[in-house]
Amino acid sequence: MKLATYKDGSRDGQLLVVSRDLSTAHYATGIASRMQHLLDDWNFISPQLEDLYQTLNSGKARHAFPFEPRQCMAPLPRAFQWADGSAYLNHVELVRAARQSEVPQSFYVDPLMYQGGSDDFIGPCDDVVCRDEAYGIDFEAEIAVITGDVPMATSADEALESIRLVMIANDVSLRNLIPSELAKGFGFFQGKPATAFSPVAVTLDELGDAWDHGRLNLTVQSTWNGRKVGLCEAGPEMTFHFGQLIAHMCKTRNVRAGSIVGSGTVSNKSVDVNGHKEWPKGYSCIAEKRAIETILDGQPSTEFMKFGDTIRIEVKGKNGDSLFGAIDQQIVQLA
Repeated sequence: MKLATYKDGSRDGQLLVVSRDLSTAHYATGIASRMQHLLDDWNFISPQLEDLYQTLNSGKARHAFPFEPRQCMAPLPRAFQWADGSAYLNHVELVRAARQSEVPQSFYVDPLMYQGGSDDFIGPCDDVVCRDEAYGIDFEAEIAVITGDVPMATSADEALESIRLVMIANDVSLRNLIPSELAKGFGFFQGKPATAFSPVAVTLDELGDAWDHGRLNLTVQSTWNGRKVGLCEAGPEMTFHFGQLIAHMCKTRNVRAGSIVGSGTVSNKSVDVNGHKEWPKGYSCIAEKRAIETILDGQPSTEFMKFGDTIRIEVKGKNGDSLFGAIDQQIVQLA
């Protein structure tokens, strides 16, 4: 099934069931009013919502209405935890190569992960608000999952069973603030403002065989200022699948229902064309494009985002239909 959260003036919004084709919706009121309610009592509530979903898809839901993504908050507007990995090692390799630094061998066996702010997610069509262009505004197209409860020391394969919903994310980064933060040896903070998520979150059965052991074998499309800059394959080059990322989280602590885990920037390797490196799939963040330029030309030439820029991130199913709806945002200056 597909689920969304509509703005209603509160911090947590109203839970919706959305039709498979994203054309209509129905409030889940009477079953569960908030997404977190569903996650806290998944086994009892989700079958009831699935019944409503089937009724909606058949055109028999009495109180259905047209679905409007611009009315959406993030599917889970605030979460107990937002942990973002860097599961595509090609992204790390490119960034390191651009600054002539080797990737430590430990990175290939132990996932990178940071703890982001989870108290103030933004909706898929909300503006990305920033104080200053000089911060180096960047988008990051990612896959994300929402978990149920995961006990401490759960294995990677067992952790896959805890995944309740899948989304896409724009993990906004302020690139020019990050180096000084990392130099302190204590991780990201100011360099990671509010994250946006897709209009809908979907259950694994909606993905069919595109979902394969914790990887989503579909293309992530990134369109910057109306120009398609990324058609990156999310599955084959994901070094650590979501079960491994969740197992990394719960190595020393329990993970509770309503935790969100990100894949990190979806990234694909280069190919050799007549002896030259090319990246035919494009890129899912500007930092990676700049790293490629540095490797090829000795310096970056692509600038970060400016006020008024737009970014659209979307994943389409094998039938060409949008699976999660689109993240469609504009960069604006803080008033």
